[in-house]
Parts: sequence; C-alpha cells; structure tokens
Amino acid sequence: MDRLRRTMMFVPGANPAMLRDAILYGADSIMFDLEDAVSMKEKDSARMLVYSALKTFDYRSVETVVRINELNSGGKQDIEAMILGGINVIRLPKTETAEDIKAVDATITEVETRYQLPIGTTKMMAAIESAEGVLNAREIATASNRMIGIALGAEDYVTSQKTRRYPDGQELFFARNYILHAARAAGIAAIDTVYSDVDNEAGLKREAALIKQLGFDGKSVINPRQIPIINAIYAPTESEIQNAKEVLAAIQEAEAKGSGVIAINGKMVDKPIVERAYRVLAMAKAANMEVE
Repeated sequence: MDRLRRTMMFVPGANPAMLRDAILYGADSIMFDLEDAVSMKEKDSARMLVYSALKTFDYRSVETVVRINELNSGGKQDIEAMILGGINVIRLPKTETAEDIKAVDATITEVETRYQLPIGTTKMMAAIESAEGVLNAREIATASNRMIGIALGAEDYVTSQKTRRYPDGQELFFARNYILHAARAAGIAAIDTVYSDVDNEAGLKREAALIKQLGFDGKSVINPRQIPIINAIYAPTESEIQNAKEVLAAIQEAEAKGSGVIAINGKMVDKPIVERAYRVLAMAKAANMEVE
C-alpha cells in the first residue's frame, strides 16, 4: 500500500518552536504552512525558517508537505526554497483548474532542471476550496504525474456555497464524495478538511469516523491533540485483523491445493474481500500493530 496519511498536521512556517517539535507529535505528514498561517510581512522569513528546518531537523520518518503561496504572490520563491530544502510534496492552495496544477508542475520542473535534480522527485497535491474546484476535481487529480493527493478545504468552500460549517457536515456531503471519487479514479490519496473546534473531542471523533467510512485516507489537523484521536479511529480492530488473517490463510490453502476457489467456513471469498484483507494488514503493519 501507499504510505499512511491518516493525519496531515499544519505547522505555521513562522513558528520556530513548532518547526522544531513537529516530528514529535505523531502525524503521518507534516504540512509547513507558508500561506494563510503567515502574515504578509513574515512571508520571506517564514520561507527561510522552513528551509532551515528541513536542512536541520530529521523529518525522514514523516512525509513533508508545504503549502505554498500563489505563484504570483511568492509561490515561485517558495517552490525553489522548499525543493532545495528537500521537501517531499508541494501543496497548492485554492486550486480551481487543471491549469493551476500544470503551472506549478512547470515551475517545479524548471527548478529541478536548474539544480540538476531528477525530474519528478518533488511530488504535488492540491487543496480544493471552491465550487469550481470541486467540479473540476477529476481534471485536477489527473493534471500531473506528480500528484499524490487532493484535499478538501472546507472553510473557503462553504463560504463559496453561501453557508457555514454545521455539526452534521451535510453541507460538505457533495464536495467530500466528489473529491473522493476523483481521487480514487486517479489512483491518488483523498485528504479531508480540518476540524476546527479543537476542544470538541466528541465532534472530532464523529467526523473522523464519518470520513473513514466514506473512504478518505485521512484528515488535515491543526492541533497535535487531534492526532492520536484520528490515528486511533483509522487503526484496524482486532476482529478486522483476525478476519484478514483468515482470508490470507484461505488463499494459501487454496494455492497449496492448486485450487482457484477460496472459501472460509464454506463461504466463497471474492476479489474485493481479498483486497480489503491485504489493506487491513498493511494498515496494521504501517501503524506498528501486531499482526503475526
């Protein structure tokens, strides 16, 4: 399976303490924010802080992502500094069309070429935050071979829809499902939006359980306290692990007999069940759970 992306934590680029401690929080991905979390007067210093952090601290156990500014508002400088720092993924904010992705891809390629780096080393993801972006999600998801995921940015999206966030999340129903389908059709990850009420643990659990049920790979987070809650919800249960192990044992038994028929307790096991079993065990191993 692809790497875990259960939790992708925003880290303000202008906060040296959080840049230093980000690796300690247990997120699968760290997303350094050079856009909304940084005031205009701090843009240049934040860019250099994140570059220095990438060069100084050992982030190898996590995926590193950076949310850049728009290309004509410092984004080109962000891309160059982050690539030289060794970032894994460039996240484009407020993506509305495939052309937005292609423009960033071209900038990344130019930087990789100039510094004689292997073309394609730096990956991309897109944040979709408007009605136009949602409707163009499929084209966005397939606009570049660099793309590893698309994410929903709910606050701007609900504003574009002339509504607000509600506890049941119904206002996000279409956007979530459309973005998820676009990601799955493209074979890339789907990341859900942040849950901004950091003191509402019950609400976070409900929303995390919902997006897991829908099929999202994970969720953006804005507070380290949210990470273990979401990671725990995404962890396979003991019964799921046991069932997956039984499925794989049945496969091995069928192979030993030279049979193409897989059965457990007299019931046929078809391909989707086998695929889910492999994913459950891969998720468990990636989360350092006992599966032997």
